Amino acid sequence: MKPSEGLDVPVIPIVGIGGIGKTTLTRLVYNDNRVNRHFPLKIWICVSEEFDLTRLLNLMIHSIKKGEQCDDSTVEALQTCLRSLLNDKKFLLVLDDVWNENQARWIELRDLLRSMGGLSQSKIIVTTRSLKVASIMSSIRPYELKVLPHEDCLIFFTKWAFNDGDDRQYPNLMRIGEEIVKKCKGVPLVVRTLGSLLFMKTDESDWISVRDNELWKLEHAENEILPVLKLSYNHLPSHLQQCFAVMSLYKKDSIYYSDKVIQFWMANGLLEHSKQKQECVDVGGRYLNELLSRCLIQKETDYALGFTFKMHDLIHDLALDVSQKECKTVNSQSYVIDENVRHLSFCDDKLLKVPQDLKKLKTVRTVFVHELSTELKTIHESLINLCVSKFKYLRALHLRCSPLTGLPNSIGTLKHLRDLDLTGCRNIQKLPSSFYKLRSLQTLRMYGIPLMQLPVSMESLIELRYLEITIKAKHLKETWLRCWTSLQYLGLFECDNLECLPEGMQYLTSLRRLVLFGC
Repeated sequence: MKPSEGLDVPVIPIVGIGGIGKTTLTRLVYNDNRVNRHFPLKIWICVSEEFDLTRLLNLMIHSIKKGEQCDDSTVEALQTCLRSLLNDKKFLLVLDDVWNENQARWIELRDLLRSMGGLSQSKIIVTTRSLKVASIMSSIRPYELKVLPHEDCLIFFTKWAFNDGDDRQYPNLMRIGEEIVKKCKGVPLVVRTLGSLLFMKTDESDWISVRDNELWKLEHAENEILPVLKLSYNHLPSHLQQCFAVMSLYKKDSIYYSDKVIQFWMANGLLEHSKQKQECVDVGGRYLNELLSRCLIQKETDYALGFTFKMHDLIHDLALDVSQKECKTVNSQSYVIDENVRHLSFCDDKLLKVPQDLKKLKTVRTVFVHELSTELKTIHESLINLCVSKFKYLRALHLRCSPLTGLPNSIGTLKHLRDLDLTGCRNIQKLPSSFYKLRSLQTLRMYGIPLMQLPVSMESLIELRYLEITIKAKHLKETWLRCWTSLQYLGLFECDNLECLPEGMQYLTSLRRLVLFGC
């Protein structure tokens, strides 16, 4: 028997080029009512390039029970946690966007799933661009998605380029559109992106510009559609181009939260001043709606403060491509950083050293630290100490779930810092004495930091608009509220001892939303 032929591991592979609709098809199956009735448990994880067992187990646990965390990150502990959640239930597991061609890594995951029990009645769907990946993971003949026929592409394009029935009023545009569709070579993602780009545009010159663009003539591999997608980017207004580009700092397949993205844009001064005197958050919402209308992001679900969205992996590749002069994602494979980089993202749990190139950077505005191994505490400390001491013009600093036990006192020198995210940094017991100097802070997230009380000096943070905190005290001090007149959102999370809201809530004249969770 081939290693891929585990009889009790039913794997269904779906294969096709990027943008052909593998994930869309799988999502339709995943959400079908008949599937819901058949599988009491469904798990969806986006695998991408990193097929690491520990990471995949963590993703599975999180998919089953949102917010569930295993304190011990060893494979054995994660396996125990996952087994308790599966509990011999029949399940459907989707492994989306798999690139791994190392058979040993698949066998490692396969054998672990076998040991859970109940697998023979379960199903695994794998989406991949590679027939080799499909053959490694399954002996079943893969479902190979072919390009759409020209007629179907034309119908699809018309749906995105016109309101219902309007295409009949513009036969001249439809003739040009048919030529554009032929160039899309049957790839739905390209058809949809260009159709949405031309939506509501009735000037022939706009359509001819897309049809005759030089990007069609670029030499590129058969499966490479980035140059074509770049047409949509090139037609964005300059302010939207900047906002789109910096979204490359988030890890591929991330779930984006609209309010957090808008606050990040705001911190970096990427939101234009509205002539209608709109609030920045409303301007940011308008930007996101524009990106939605152009199919550069895909809405997932609504929530109290906005909505979640995702970015197709090819669109994320586009963001990486157009942002490479100013944005850099640092990982264990790439320690070299250009001195002109302004935005940094560290998101590799195999990062074992602090890149020396950081010391020569002078204009860094953003640092994201996410998914570094929490076991490498010294790397976290060295990295944060260097960033805080070196990057004096920092606007946004995100340290979610860091194992840090405290912030360096030098953080008070970051006079331009506007967005600080310390969510889940549960080892931090108190804030440094210099914290009050961060007078430009607009967004401060400290959900999960078990502070006994906020320092009195917090009243100096008069620019605060968005605040999330967890405190152990019984009362919030009224003196802070008198100073936070710009505060629009206040979230009190897991404040177990909080007995009442302070008397001075009426001083929060700009407050739009108050959230109490687990209090």
